[in-house]
Amino acid sequence: MTRKPLLIGNWKMFKTSQEANEFINELRRQLATSFQDDREVTLGVPFPSLEAAAQAAVGSPITIAAQNLHWEAEGAFTGEVSGPMLTAAGARAVIIGHSERRQLFGDTNEWINKKLSAALKYSLTPILCLGETWEDRKTGRAFELLGRQLAEALSGLTTPTLVPLVIAYEPVWAIGTGQTATPKTAQETHAFIRQWLTAHYDHSFANAVRLLYGGSVKPDNVAQLMDQTDIDGALVGGASLKPDSFARIINFDR
Repeated sequence: MTRKPLLIGNWKMFKTSQEANEFINELRRQLATSFQDDREVTLGVPFPSLEAAAQAAVGSPITIAAQNLHWEAEGAFTGEVSGPMLTAAGARAVIIGHSERRQLFGDTNEWINKKLSAALKYSLTPILCLGETWEDRKTGRAFELLGRQLAEALSGLTTPTLVPLVIAYEPVWAIGTGQTATPKTAQETHAFIRQWLTAHYDHSFANAVRLLYGGSVKPDNVAQLMDQTDIDGALVGGASLKPDSFARIINFDR
């Protein structure tokens, strides 16, 4: 099966509505003569800029994603945003379990499982993030940790329900540090994730899930990463904040 590459820009807490509009218009201009439709593009946008970003992306190959959601549709949850609110604002996907959410805001695997279920319920493509610290990697516990994250995040979810799932492997030690996992290390980890999905679901499903690499992805290393058998795309942080650098990542040579 050929999996269509997916390039996701995660803006984190950057860009007002006006800045989002300007960015997308410029990115559209840069992609107008160079974009190849053998790949997909998504932007993970802060909540206040979602609607402006979605409107600016109309008629383009760009899909808009939120960066988080609450698992309830509504209620007394001050400061939270629900799936129906995201879809109404124009989001079609949502990032769940990013390491910053886990480390800074206390998102547990149990919460991530609830958020994943909510995303699927409200027809949002879930982009599930996994990753280990340098201590886990150094002591040989990386695969054990990733297996636990997968098991707890996907608990109770069946293959038919999970068809839209995207998984982003982001070693915590490579996020925003300039340090990137070597293509060999990234491939070995992605292969482990696909093997885990095969063992716990089935080969057909595991072979269809797109696995992305995240962690200091840049225009000068994306092609090497994308050349690996089990890497189907990238979750890009800092390099997605400028249209020219993100356009160069999107237009990597296959």
